[in-house]
Amino acid sequence: MNRQEWRPELQAKINALRDLGVSTLLELLRRPAISPDFGGEGEYDKAMYLYDLISRWGFDSVEVYWAPDRRAKGGGRPNVVATIKGSSNRRLWIITHLDVVPPGDLSAWKVTAPFEPKVVGSKVYGRGSEDNGQATVSSLMAARALLDLGLRPRRTVSLAFVADEEAGSRYGLQHLLEAHGELFSGYDEALVPDAGSGDGSQVEVTEKSIAWLRLKVRGVQVHASMPHKGVNANRVAVELIRRVDGLLRSKYVERDELFDPPTTTCEPTVYRSSSNSPNIIPGYVELVYDCRVLPRYDVNELIADIAKALEEAYASVAGSRLARPEIEATYILRAGPPTPTDSPIARTLGAALRELRGVEPRFVGIGGGTVASLLRAKGVHAVVWETIDEVAHQPDEYCNVTNMVEDAKVMAYLMLELGP
Repeated sequence: MNRQEWRPELQAKINALRDLGVSTLLELLRRPAISPDFGGEGEYDKAMYLYDLISRWGFDSVEVYWAPDRRAKGGGRPNVVATIKGSSNRRLWIITHLDVVPPGDLSAWKVTAPFEPKVVGSKVYGRGSEDNGQATVSSLMAARALLDLGLRPRRTVSLAFVADEEAGSRYGLQHLLEAHGELFSGYDEALVPDAGSGDGSQVEVTEKSIAWLRLKVRGVQVHASMPHKGVNANRVAVELIRRVDGLLRSKYVERDELFDPPTTTCEPTVYRSSSNSPNIIPGYVELVYDCRVLPRYDVNELIADIAKALEEAYASVAGSRLARPEIEATYILRAGPPTPTDSPIARTLGAALRELRGVEPRFVGIGGGTVASLLRAKGVHAVVWETIDEVAHQPDEYCNVTNMVEDAKVMAYLMLELGP
């Protein structure tokens, strides 16, 4: 079978795997995989089901790499890697994540309960169905089609089903890169199907750095009728917001039109005050900032600038009367260098989209964080792509089964056409 002849047969095979894909997705969704950081048990049940299933499919190897975590069921966080050997030892990674976010307000789920998945027409409803169950099953369908047809990829293909993506990847891909770095090389290419567009044309090649900053201000609590006797921590917070906005307008002004929005952003999100009454001036305020930083800027420099702005805001309100405010970086994801649009993975994905979808790829950057940033920082070319209805993290989240099947065809194309 030459390289042109396999294409119709492979697409037909993937179509025939539709029911298997749906049943596999339903089984995965029945097993909650919520991080202990969010009150869950981790990914153990889902990972063990997946391992038992695909160990019978004919992969050259299926391995589980454990990241120790005493909070989780089984004492760790499982990362499953299934491999089909190719003619080259250079790898094509397709990396999806097993964990899901909590369901949120249960009363907002109208179609079905979050972990009681339900098929309605061409959609599968349940928490984690689109994020990231759809792509997980697409990668499995693509690999199963190759295995059933006896087709060998040009590169070695490794499907990684990782833990902890929703809570920072410390026990997921970051653990694999640090504890099992021998699996990866700078010659590898990677697809991370964890963001995309409805027509499948969007290909993400770069991300902003992310910093979540918790700022703590201690003032002096007093009766609201006697503000002169206290220090109003609210006023420090207001002054800080003003100064950070000024910092963005004066220093972090560069634009990159790959992104929407094309600028560095720092938004105050979570706010907590010690006041629980309208006549109490709070003596403590906690403010959380979500910062999305263009790759051209050093995220550590921005954090230092915000710390300075916090000190100045405090001094302008409270002088030097009290303990200094605190700033804590609770999460930092540093963006790696952008993946070149002429890299092998970007070129081959573009060719697949033109041939299989009739669409021209749109190369973009995003403000959201994916594990692609971790790969780029290690020198691995990574693109983020899938076809989605963009219902992740919502009540009544669903997977569009047509997207799942058609994405599997693109993934199979990559497996067979990505050259050494």
